[in-house]
This record gives sequence, C-alpha cells and structure tokens, in this order.
Amino acid sequence: MAPPRVECRCSGDPREMGLAQGTQLREKIRGAHQMLRNLEALRLEQPWWLPYPFFLKMAERKAEQMLVPALQRANPAMLARLQGIAAGAGLSLGSVCLINAMEPAISMVVGKTLVPPLAPLGGCSSLAVRGALSRTGEPIIAKNFDYLPMVRPFYTLRESRPRDGFRALGFMVAPQAGTVDGVNEKGLAITLDYAFVTDSSPPNPVVTMLIADALASCATVPEAVQQIMAKPRWGAGQLMLADASGDLASVELSNTRAGVRRPAPGEDWLHFTNVCQCAEICAVQVSESTLWSDNAPVALRGKPVLQMHIIRARRIAELVRKQSRIGPDELAAIMGDHGPTGVPDGGSPCAHDDHFMTTASLQWFPASRRVRVSYSSTCTARYVEIAL
Repeated sequence: MAPPRVECRCSGDPREMGLAQGTQLREKIRGAHQMLRNLEALRLEQPWWLPYPFFLKMAERKAEQMLVPALQRANPAMLARLQGIAAGAGLSLGSVCLINAMEPAISMVVGKTLVPPLAPLGGCSSLAVRGALSRTGEPIIAKNFDYLPMVRPFYTLRESRPRDGFRALGFMVAPQAGTVDGVNEKGLAITLDYAFVTDSSPPNPVVTMLIADALASCATVPEAVQQIMAKPRWGAGQLMLADASGDLASVELSNTRAGVRRPAPGEDWLHFTNVCQCAEICAVQVSESTLWSDNAPVALRGKPVLQMHIIRARRIAELVRKQSRIGPDELAAIMGDHGPTGVPDGGSPCAHDDHFMTTASLQWFPASRRVRVSYSSTCTARYVEIAL
C-alpha cells in the first residue's frame, strides 16, 4: 500500500463534509462496497437460494430502514453526513448505511453460542502512557487495529473542519461517517476497541459517530466522557481518551450501559484489548466460556470468544511493567511483540490469526496534535508522522 497520508479534507456543514468525503474517496468507498461480496460474515447470512445481488439489496434496504430513522431522531447532522457521502460516492444511501451499520454488529453477541449477522471481524489493543512513565513527558496512545486484511486498502486519514466545531484528524474506513481513532485541535485524542456484549438496544448512532462528535465539540477528557456516556448508541466498545494535560480515561460502552476506568493510583498508564473491566459492562459481557458457533466465520468456530483478547491484555501489561520509561520506540516494541514464544497468534500484542491480524499501527500524541501511523502489522511498521 501507499504510505499513509491525509486523503480527505472536508469542511462546512454536515452534508457538505459528507459530500467532500464521498467525492474525494469515491474510488475507495466504491471499492469497499464491492468488497462486501467477499466478506464471509455477511455471506453467511445469504440464503442459498437467493442470488447475491438480490441479497445485497435486501440487506441495504434493511440497514437504511434501521439507521435512517434512528439518526433522524438522535443525530440529524450525522444523517446529513451519510447522505453527503452517498451522493459524493455515487452510491445509494442504503449502501452506505449497510457499511456503517456493520459496526454495532461487530460487538454484539446474542446468547452464549450464537453470533449476529456480521460476526466480529477482529480484535484491537490500546495502551496509553503519560507523566513520569512517558519518555517524552507527553501523553501517548498506541493503538493496534486488528481487522481483516481485505479491508486494509480502504483505510483513510481524514481532516475534518466542521463549521461549528473543532478541527480533527481521524482514522477510519473510507465509507464511515464516524471516526475510529482521532485527535482534535484542542489536544483531545480518542481510540476505539470493540467489545463483545449480550445486551441490545433499538438502532441509534453508532459508536464511531459518538467519537466524531466528541472530537468536534470537546477539549478535555472529562468533557468527552460526560458527552459520550450521555448519548444513546448502537454497539459496544472501549474508548481510550487522553488530552494535552495528560488526563487519561477508558470509557466502556455497551448498548445500554457505560462505565469509566482511570489509571490505578500511582500509575501513569492504562491499557485494554477487547475485554471490559467495569462492573457495569462485565454484567453484559460474554463469559470466558462462550464459544463461537457454526454461525461464525469458519476460522472462529469452536474457539473461545474472549480467550485470545485476555491473553493479549496480560502480555501487554507484563511488557509495560518491565519498562521504566516508555516512548514511541518502546511502544512500538510492546505493541509489535509476538508473545513469549516469539510465534505470533491472536493472543500476541501484534496479532497474526487465521481470521484477523494487526493491519494498522497508530500512535497518537494529543499534546502535539499528531499521529504516527503505518498501515501494516506493528512488527513491520514504518511510521509516517502527520500533524493536524
């Protein structure tokens, strides 16, 4: 792939921003739509007797019927942005809704052995350091984005300049209206890992949309925590937040619940993978004994849902505790680690699994409003630095 760069710059009102994104990323967005044909988790929902074009239209229509009324009610600005993306890319609104509606399905598990349409596509790991532990003295969030390799060609960095909000630099998949990770001009950075929960809610704005809204309107961690937890959502995840002052927090979200974690007393770091720790979310998180069923992609079937994510979190903590100071290079070594045996798998910080792998490595610097990013596994990362 070409080295990462800002491929999309959008400004104005929500529809104008969406139209700019759809126009500038038209090729990537249409490519992502075509990629759905090869997405196993989606094709598992296709009846054997129904040709793919008809199945796709049916799925798009259902996604539009679910997402559009929810956004009309809870976030009209984000609906306008979706409409602009669709118009700029030359796709139907239903096509763009389907890709954005995959996000809540990624983290929702129904029952103990059943998975939803679009079973989870991967993992993710986030590690934040600050203060005395940070070699540079500034807070840093390191993020491994563990996903399907087929999605990597559609990764994008977007600079947003909303008419009535803060400038922000964000990482996302090209058709997304929201933001997976990002930093804004005030020095607030947010990253997202998915979580696996059993509760459900009616359709609402998805979690990446909440992140984009927070980056556009919040300057500090407390402001963002309050705003994100108060808003209705569709989906689940763990958000790592850091601001220019060095404040750190993790917000854990399910469809109906929310919790907050802070660094332990005397510690200057915080981390997570895809396993929640707040009591509010643990109550609806899948159990450690839950296995993927035959409704899941083949590579996941029969495997524990949480096991690899638990192992990965323990390994990251073990590596952090061996360090006296941690800077960008040490973060890259920790997040690029292949486990105690040196043979990578889904339980190593740099994940290499039969179903997913670390496909992007990012380091966010809220105090200096910049990111180091590589669209590769962290073990082979060649970072490009981009400032807002």
